[in-house]
Amino acid sequence: MIAVIYFWRIKPIHLPLAILHMALDRISLRGNNKIKFYKSLGTGKGETFTPSDANALRWGLLVTLDSKDFEAFNNSVLINSWRKFSVSEYRANLQPISSHGMWAGNQPFEENKIQGWKGKIAAITRARIKWNLNSKFFKSVPPVTLSLKNSPGLLGAIGIGEAPIGLQGTFSRWSSAQDIRNFAYSGAAHSRVIDQTRELNWYAEELFARFAILEEHGEF
Repeated sequence: MIAVIYFWRIKPIHLPLAILHMALDRISLRGNNKIKFYKSLGTGKGETFTPSDANALRWGLLVTLDSKDFEAFNNSVLINSWRKFSVSEYRANLQPISSHGMWAGNQPFEENKIQGWKGKIAAITRARIKWNLNSKFFKSVPPVTLSLKNSPGLLGAIGIGEAPIGLQGTFSRWSSAQDIRNFAYSGAAHSRVIDQTRELNWYAEELFARFAILEEHGEF
C-alpha cells in the first residue's frame, strides 16, 4: 500500500470547476474498489487554521492504494480532468513510516510500513476540533506555525482541510527524520501545544503520520 497526494493550482476563472470536482470526485472514488482511502482537500496558508487562511486556487487529493494500481489511477479520467484546467500539479508517492490516531474513524496508513528510511520525509497532521474549543485552539496556533516555518530541514508546508473550519491539518516535507523529530520534540511552542492538548482535550479525533517520500513530481 502507498499513499499518493496531489495538489493542483488553478486560475480564478476555473474555481467553479474545482468546486464541482470536489463535489463529484467522491462519487467516483467511492465507486473505485482499488482505492482504500481517499480525501478531497482544500488548502490554506496553515497560519491560523481559520477560513481566512483558505487558498481557493489550490486543491488537493489524498488516496491510498496498492502500488500496482498507481499507474492506472494516475492516468485515470478523474486525475486527467484536473490536469486539463490546472496550471500546475504536485504529486508525491508516500510509504508510511509511522501513524498514530484515526481519520474519519479509519486508520488509513497502518499497512506496509517502511523502516530505516534515510531520505526525505513527509508528515500529515489532521484533527477534528471540538466546536466549543475552536477559539482556544486558534489562539494557540500562530506561535506553532511560526516555529514550523523557521524549523531547520523544513522543505515546505501547507494547511489542508476537509472543511473551512473544524477539520484542520498540515502537510509538510522535511529533509530527514531527525529534522521533524527536532521540531516535534524540541520546539518550545510545539511542546506547549502538546501540553495544552493533554490539558484541554480539544480534539475529537486526531492523526499524525510520517512517510517516506518515494517519488515527487512537480513544484510544491
